[in-house]
Amino acid sequence: MDRLFAPQSAEAQAHTLLTENWFSWDQDHPSLDETLAAGCATYQAFQRYLSGADLYLVPQTRGELEGVLRRYAYDAIHNTISKSRSQLERGGYSRMCHLVEMSITKVLNENDNAAFLLSLHRPRHEKSRSTELGSSPRYIKIK
Repeated sequence: MDRLFAPQSAEAQAHTLLTENWFSWDQDHPSLDETLAAGCATYQAFQRYLSGADLYLVPQTRGELEGVLRRYAYDAIHNTISKSRSQLERGGYSRMCHLVEMSITKVLNENDNAAFLLSLHRPRHEKSRSTELGSSPRYIKIK
């Protein structure tokens, strides 16, 4: 995770705060802290993708990767909202989704993160076959 989020990044700090203080983090505020929840959701989305535990269709393009990460982040937002004892302000859900989307885009734009994440779960035989096919084209003879 350090490749994607530095320990002092807002997402990593939000994740640490929520996981370490899960039972009391929401009692200090009359409403759900949207920035904190969105940062943690972003971190959890990348963490879930890196584990690959429930990744059934491996993304092939950056757009597909972004879609997977967004769905994972939305799941994390839903979990946070359901466990929180604080109310969600009007428009809070869409603001959290927007923060998550901006954060995911920022991380994917840095360095070669998108390429790294796309190659992470590709089957090994697919990687080797693509180089083989590129070096020696096969022709089909039609009678």
